[in-house]
Amino acid sequence: MSNPAKSIRIGTMVSATKGGAAKRISEIADLGFESFEPFFWQTTNGQNLAELGKRCREAIGDRDITISTLGMFGNPLEETDIDLQTLEGWKDCIDNAHHFGATCVAGFTGRIRNRPLTDSLPRYRKVWRELAARAADKGVKIAFENCAMDGNWETGDWNIAHNPDAWELIFNETPDDHIGLEWEPCHQMVYLIEPLPQIRKWASKIFHVHGKDATIRWDVIREHGIFGKEKFVFMRTPGFGDSNWTDIISELRLAGWSGSIDIEGWHDPVYHDALEMTGQVHALNYLKTCRGGDFVADPA
Repeated sequence: MSNPAKSIRIGTMVSATKGGAAKRISEIADLGFESFEPFFWQTTNGQNLAELGKRCREAIGDRDITISTLGMFGNPLEETDIDLQTLEGWKDCIDNAHHFGATCVAGFTGRIRNRPLTDSLPRYRKVWRELAARAADKGVKIAFENCAMDGNWETGDWNIAHNPDAWELIFNETPDDHIGLEWEPCHQMVYLIEPLPQIRKWASKIFHVHGKDATIRWDVIREHGIFGKEKFVFMRTPGFGDSNWTDIISELRLAGWSGSIDIEGWHDPVYHDALEMTGQVHALNYLKTCRGGDFVADPA
């Protein structure tokens, strides 16, 4: 992509867990997406990732589309069967990222279930120092999504990298330059954290961005609070939420950031199911407008 205004690509996530990633890429590649993030949910299901990467790249063909990041989402810190499959999935993704053309693998840190966040740090240190060394050998970055998966500081499952105070702790345990964040504003907004100042502080640790937003219903909060029966926040597809993505992208650019913003769908309360791709294509065009660079005037 020769236009420097397009050093930030706009793409989407594609499920790879059940083997249909390449087929899905071929189905939607002509809608205007500039990148894809194939992702696995808890397990790779024994797929040959080298072969899958080849098929995904063949599905892209000669289009100007990249795969910068693979997703591996689960809890690699505990040792039930599915957790161990997640851990093996991380290893497999790190080892085979290059077959997709990817330079980053993203997902959750994991968590010792239903315990305070800090109780997970010893296990985090053991697992992720080993994975960090593996990733360094392969020239791969590791990025933790900032999703709480309904957890908090005292209890939860799946992930401890959902809070900036936790980022301080985990990056102290793994101070490697190639360990960072898969960041999105939504996961901060649902906990009433202002996302823009985070970019200014943490930009050097943001390796990949998810395109997901939120709508905070302040009228509900004022009347019912955040622990009442009424839902006070909705996760939204970009273009339908509260975030000004022009500001977000501007802050990323000011920090010298380049890479992919891949839309994470399937959460919007309106644009889902039969309207899923209606919402995603709207988000794609909205984010491109926020980014700029699609209509370049003659400087003369």
